[in-house]
Amino acid sequence: MTHQTFSISDIGRALRVPADGLVVPPTGLLLDRLARPLTDLRISVTDRCNFRCSYCMPKEVFDKDYRYLPHGSLLSFEEITRLARIFTGHGVRKIRLTGGEPLLRKNLERLVEQLAALRDIDGRPLDLTLTTNASLLARKAVSLKSAGLQRVTVSLDGLDDAVFRRMNDVDFPVSEVLAGIEAAQAAGLGPVKVNMVVKRGTNDQEILPMARHFRGTGVVLRFIEYMDVGATNGWRMDEVLPSSEVIERIAREFPLRPLEASTPGETAQRWAYEDGAGEIGVISSVTQAFCHDCSRARLSTEGKLYLCLFASMGHDLRPLLRGDAEDAQISSLLADIWQGRGDRYSELRALRLPDAGPGPDAPAPRRVEMSYIGG
Repeated sequence: MTHQTFSISDIGRALRVPADGLVVPPTGLLLDRLARPLTDLRISVTDRCNFRCSYCMPKEVFDKDYRYLPHGSLLSFEEITRLARIFTGHGVRKIRLTGGEPLLRKNLERLVEQLAALRDIDGRPLDLTLTTNASLLARKAVSLKSAGLQRVTVSLDGLDDAVFRRMNDVDFPVSEVLAGIEAAQAAGLGPVKVNMVVKRGTNDQEILPMARHFRGTGVVLRFIEYMDVGATNGWRMDEVLPSSEVIERIAREFPLRPLEASTPGETAQRWAYEDGAGEIGVISSVTQAFCHDCSRARLSTEGKLYLCLFASMGHDLRPLLRGDAEDAQISSLLADIWQGRGDRYSELRALRLPDAGPGPDAPAPRRVEMSYIGG
């Protein structure tokens, strides 16, 4: 994997410096080359996870000998908060904490407290959320809510215990994930969203049981097309179940009607049950790419900034945080990075569907792994 690294001496070449030599302050509206604003920041707080889901951290790659990042390489909570504060000056209004599994990061509540104290460019609290496999959520929900977390999204790929244990590949029972969801609801971390990655022939038989289970509970269930993130999950197009088929299956039993997007750049297409029993969503990044309005940046656990979930290059910010760079200098550098952004991997992939995957003898693309950068 290739990373672009900036040192302190690079700042002078990268800053937006006008004729009078002053750093240009942020305006709260930053557009990339495709006129997409920066509004969302996803922060990975650890590269570790206690599950071994085949589409994310297959056990044959992430085995007992796999070398994770040493603790000293990780950004501190103070460094993360400093960067988050700088990002808000460019229009970021939503922060999502991810992993790996973010609840494995010790004392994560302290980071939540620090981020919850930040304000967006208009002086409003940030939308602060977290994505988790819920293995530790039952014991953490109350403390996370008390620290200022607003909502959680839980990854759950099936209700059948045998299917779920097989997919997480560490024999973790589905009952404990469901207990975590209930605890999150009770703590007020809602509306809780549940994300199901659908692999044709692996867990697609769980679509209707999941819909039946979460209808009328206040939980928003979302179905995600199996994606070619990273280079280790053995992705094949024939294992992708298009979201259109997911909707067809559910609508045959529970009539649906489309809903408008709740926010600009929303990844999920929303559908409501016609009988008023709630809503579901589908995320179709393979068959219906949404690159045209993607407003998300991603920060890895040791401080590399990625502009796309499918990126192969990151911009290393840690030397600036641990050097003598001022906030204004880092802010200008972030602006230059975003203004040069032209990423639209999923749209380009769609141009060569249905044969989007590499051939059996083709080298795997060196894209960043989902476990490293979060979803």
